[in-house]
Amino acid sequence: MTHAGTGSSAAPTAGRGLIVDAPDLGYVPVADVFRLPEGMNFGPCSGVAVNSKGHIFVFHRSHHALLEFDGGGNYIRSLADGMFARPHGLRVDSEDNIWATDIGSHIVVKLSPQGRIAMVLGVRDTAGEWHPYGHLRLFDEPNDLAFGPAGEIYVTQGHGKGESRVLKFDAEGNFIETWGGEGSAAGKFNVPHSIATDAHGILYVADRSNQRIQVFDADGQYLRESRHPGTPCGLCMSRDDRIFLAHGHTGLIMKLDLEGSVLGATGSQGKGLGQYGEAHFLALDAREDIYVADTLNWRVQKLVRK
Repeated sequence: MTHAGTGSSAAPTAGRGLIVDAPDLGYVPVADVFRLPEGMNFGPCSGVAVNSKGHIFVFHRSHHALLEFDGGGNYIRSLADGMFARPHGLRVDSEDNIWATDIGSHIVVKLSPQGRIAMVLGVRDTAGEWHPYGHLRLFDEPNDLAFGPAGEIYVTQGHGKGESRVLKFDAEGNFIETWGGEGSAAGKFNVPHSIATDAHGILYVADRSNQRIQVFDADGQYLRESRHPGTPCGLCMSRDDRIFLAHGHTGLIMKLDLEGSVLGATGSQGKGLGQYGEAHFLALDAREDIYVADTLNWRVQKLVRK
């Protein structure tokens, strides 16, 4: 198991069948953050992201799949109603464009800050490797995406029957290369569920069913890995290049260094405040408050520093 980082107030943190000997993360949950319009509820919440204004976007499995809130949790608008079949991953880039992955329709969609479609990767309702005409890359249930320093787009896939891979595109959406494949050896994947990049363009992939995070350079060369027993689901990077991990069915929220050592942890499996059915994806705002999307409890929880 990955070793805990050093620090004071170290205490075992209980997840589902998992004890992590790590310092307390130093956060507390906040109840009832989001104010939805009357009659509207969250469905299973698969993704969450924050833009440069501090607005929070919640991606959930409902007709109103993509919702925007201000930093206080007040509802602003619904975007792209009826567009997504099975929402999954959500990211906001440096220009406040909103990117969503749809494992039901096998597409990645880029929306402008105004909510207009700016790019579609893949072909809707078509899974596979190559379009018959050879010039379009197809996905099979794309899970998540991240961005390189020159706007490169990295997409992970493999949630369904398709082969587990990372696919790389340039900023204009042109396919560059792919790597991975099914397996447990270095550089292979079994459900590459999430991906994040650090300040140097190094890639971190939550290889969920292999219970590890794998690290690659920008061209897909394997560098190292760290082990995280359970279901490592969602990754995001802090401004000082620390990794935050939503640890799936363990219900743990963890902070790691770039080598994968655990610096802090909080949470547990359950239905109460500060507990998670499946901590699926997470995001940080400018204050490094944490937002956690929970698919089984149909909610997004906010954690703030003590």
